[in-house]
Amino acid sequence: MDRPTPIDERVPGRSLPPPSPVEVALMAGRAGYVLKANDRDTFTVASPRLYPHMWSWDAGFVALGIATVSVPRALDELRTLLGGQWANGMIPHILFHTESDYFPGPERWRTQVAAARPAGVLTSGICQPPIHVIALSRILHDARRKGGDDQEQAEAFVVETFDRWLAWHRYLATARDPHQHGLVEIHHGWESGMDDSPRWDAPYANVHPGPDLPPFVRRDLAHVSDPSQRPSDTEYARYLWLLEQKVRARYDDVTYRASGDFVVGDVLVSALLAAASDLLADMGKELGCPVDGVNELRGIARRFRSGVLRSLSPETGLCRDLDLRTGEWLEVESAAGFALLICGGDEAAIRRQRDLLLGPRWCGHSRLRWPTVPSVSPASPDFRQRTYWRGPQWPVLNWLYAWALNRSGEQEAANSLRAAGLAQLVDCDFAEYYEPITGESLGSKDQSWTAAIALDFLAARRPGRRRAVRLLTRELPAITPAGTTPPASVRQIRPPGRTG
Repeated sequence: MDRPTPIDERVPGRSLPPPSPVEVALMAGRAGYVLKANDRDTFTVASPRLYPHMWSWDAGFVALGIATVSVPRALDELRTLLGGQWANGMIPHILFHTESDYFPGPERWRTQVAAARPAGVLTSGICQPPIHVIALSRILHDARRKGGDDQEQAEAFVVETFDRWLAWHRYLATARDPHQHGLVEIHHGWESGMDDSPRWDAPYANVHPGPDLPPFVRRDLAHVSDPSQRPSDTEYARYLWLLEQKVRARYDDVTYRASGDFVVGDVLVSALLAAASDLLADMGKELGCPVDGVNELRGIARRFRSGVLRSLSPETGLCRDLDLRTGEWLEVESAAGFALLICGGDEAAIRRQRDLLLGPRWCGHSRLRWPTVPSVSPASPDFRQRTYWRGPQWPVLNWLYAWALNRSGEQEAANSLRAAGLAQLVDCDFAEYYEPITGESLGSKDQSWTAAIALDFLAARRPGRRRAVRLLTRELPAITPAGTTPPASVRQIRPPGRTG
């Protein structure tokens, strides 16, 4: 917007000026264009230049956004993702469907050494947060609202893929929690989705790249104007060393656990697993899926909800990751600390987390341009406002906590995050992340998951009630970015009510 919003309008719980009808129309049309431009017929690349492949948790957010427009195409997104699932149930964090100069690519991952790798598709060898069933529940919701073929297809898809999602959750609950701590074990910061978060500073301090680390040339810095927004070369060497350790363990979790440098219990991944397992059990029970699978999912949800609750710091009210190499809780004021809002488990603790999230250390901080969720508290000494997961605001993270608050019955709080999120996206850059003080868009623009959550936010009158988004395709020629055109092979995402 042209003028900065006064601070008194930016405090959660007070009204933000809603986007005007013109801004809503442009946002819907521009978001639809971004998803069409990044569409590759059965999957969506994460962004047109920086991330030219299919990323796992991006695909979940992308699918729920596409569902506001086309349920069948949203189901295709998840179906394609499942095509890369490993035999052990793991869903890898990248599917490489085309050649590109992205680094690290398939030649660096060398997943051919893994016995569980899938046939016919190249993938990375690690995973990402299990957001997918949460997305599936949103897709089913939209399909039932629309009824007819959409509802039939979505319900059939849940039944058809139930065992695949169960295998994914079972992998996380067994291979990644062998001692039943109730915290999903990650072997790389990339598996958290929050690559360079200060959550991982202490564990990464114990990662020492060997002299035999193969040389590398980064590609990501060519796609951002300011290299300080991205992880440093020192950090990147640690990332690649962990990758090498996974390769040398032949991607066997037991072997890596015995020799790898980075083994951490992740509270956010654990909370997502608990919430998603309950949702999958709900859908499975309703649609007649095997009772044994439903009961197994209930057990997974209980265990990881308990693990997240045990991680809660009585002093700060935030959940903490656990360094499984040292046995130490990691005390960091990151947005992952609000994991209990996602999985539930204790009403008093949830209320405390809600008040903390909306309070002056977080979304209500007086310096924030928009009261959306920052990746690190602006009051924390770890806060770096322009650096990736060390302070910037990620729209998908804001969506996630709006969803969590709404699910726990905190509709007013959820709606405040949704309204602030829409206000932040009025620029229609659909950036990867935003500078929290100035509101500047950072990282990659035309990010698919950012456009997708804009569509989901626009589809909601309030978080609990949804309506169809009308993509104003007549606006598209006027707002198409200069010098960019969708590939000829791109499938058009049809607005509701159109055929052909």
